[in-house]
Amino acid sequence: MAVVKRLANVKTRRETSLDYVVSAVNILTPFGTKQIKEQKPFLPGQEAELRTELLRVQAMMDIALLNPKEIGLIQETFMMMKDNTFTIERSGSSVLSVVEIFEIKSLLLQMEKIRTLSVKLGFPEEFIPDDTSELLDILDPGRDRLNTFYIYDVFSEKLGEFRREKKETDRALRRAQKALKEIVKDKYGVSLTPKFEVVISKSDPQSIKMISEITELIRSDEDYMSVTFSLAPTEETDALIKRGDELMTLIEEEELEVRGRLSGQISGYGEKLLRNCSIIGKLDITLAKALYADKHNCVMPEITEEHLVEFTDGRHLQVESILREKGKEYCPVSIALRDGVTCITGANMGGKTISLKLVGMVAILAQYGFFVPCGSARVGLSNYMQILIGDSQSIERGLSSFGSEMEELKEILDNGRERSLILIDEIASGTNPAEGLALTKSLVDYLKTKAYITLITTHFETVTEDVDVRNMQVRGLAGADFGRLDKEIRYAGRKERIDIISRYMDYRLVLVEDSAEIPKDALNIAKMLGIDRDIIEKAKEYMK
Repeated sequence: MAVVKRLANVKTRRETSLDYVVSAVNILTPFGTKQIKEQKPFLPGQEAELRTELLRVQAMMDIALLNPKEIGLIQETFMMMKDNTFTIERSGSSVLSVVEIFEIKSLLLQMEKIRTLSVKLGFPEEFIPDDTSELLDILDPGRDRLNTFYIYDVFSEKLGEFRREKKETDRALRRAQKALKEIVKDKYGVSLTPKFEVVISKSDPQSIKMISEITELIRSDEDYMSVTFSLAPTEETDALIKRGDELMTLIEEEELEVRGRLSGQISGYGEKLLRNCSIIGKLDITLAKALYADKHNCVMPEITEEHLVEFTDGRHLQVESILREKGKEYCPVSIALRDGVTCITGANMGGKTISLKLVGMVAILAQYGFFVPCGSARVGLSNYMQILIGDSQSIERGLSSFGSEMEELKEILDNGRERSLILIDEIASGTNPAEGLALTKSLVDYLKTKAYITLITTHFETVTEDVDVRNMQVRGLAGADFGRLDKEIRYAGRKERIDIISRYMDYRLVLVEDSAEIPKDALNIAKMLGIDRDIIEKAKEYMK
């Protein structure tokens, strides 16, 4: 039995914000919604297919930007579409109802509109639905193209005859009943309603007794307040009613036959209809990807055969959205990763975790055929991705934060294979520093022998002393004007001080060649937030 490859687990898809982006992309049809839930990533060996997919998104973006009005019409049509695939599938074995046939006609009208607009805009062939006008003509014999449906007389010569006779019978019955109504009025002075009834209150027993004696009327209904009298049947009206019932049965039988015939014709086009549903779903997704990429300033990544993740001016879409809501700007990050171990070091508040997640976001979005939020990007496909980061769910299950990490680390080590992308955030921070450092260094020694791209954030800077390990450092407060910063922060409140420091933070990453270059932002931040000077100075001595 073949083993199904899984690129990323549920947590990794969530933590790299793939789920966030998928939910934010504006999919409008039930067909697109179903397809995007079932989407599979492109894996190594499928680089050509992925490039083709990305070029489709680019082509759709170019068309959409030049034709906003027509794209709006397509999206309006998308929003009206219902998932009729089950109805299409059962049309071959069941007689569809009038409502179901109406819904198929509506779907055909929508397909015709999308096809017309797709041809006009010059969409690639794979996004143009097949022509289904023949079936639409069958369901719309008058060719009026209105979004209504009725079993028209033209569907059956006998049906038309039955309906005409039924109409004449109903008219004859009505004339006979009106004549009787006039007799009752003239003879007894009793006026009947248009339904040929008279309602007498039970508080008037004399009138009830009087009307009960009228042979042209019968007691037809009664409740606790009143008695209803209706026209008594006559030989003529009985015959007309009986014929009307017979005709109604014949009409229903003939309509059933017509619906059965139409159901069979719909079934004959079933394969084409289902293919069109799939085409429209793909069009919906591709258009949504294109519009999302344009709105969020995303670019088409270059897909390489070599295993790497490189990008300039990358932005974490979810964090960027939060910052915008607060009126703040996102500081873009650039990084270049290849097989081997890279560590990101720096103090808390330096954005190490966000940079780690950003790498995962760019890589996984590219492998799912999305544009990426960067100035430029190059991505080589991975066989396996996993991010190891704090997991509250594991803690809720009774595991400590360290136990949770070890559980996830085992999954990585068990499932990692050639061309893996491994992202690890502050491993072993939940245990004592000596053991934490030892475990981190040992893990780095193990991972650097693998054909993986591994990115680790850590406080243990000695891990990067190995010549085979690249050290990326968050610039942090390295270029900050501390005199100006001290003035701003001196009289600020607690929350304001954090915001001020964040403003001065430079979240860009730089490659560290010499450990002496590494700034000690933790002490600077502690000092600015009011930690006693003696504690800061003693810490500096320990560092020496």
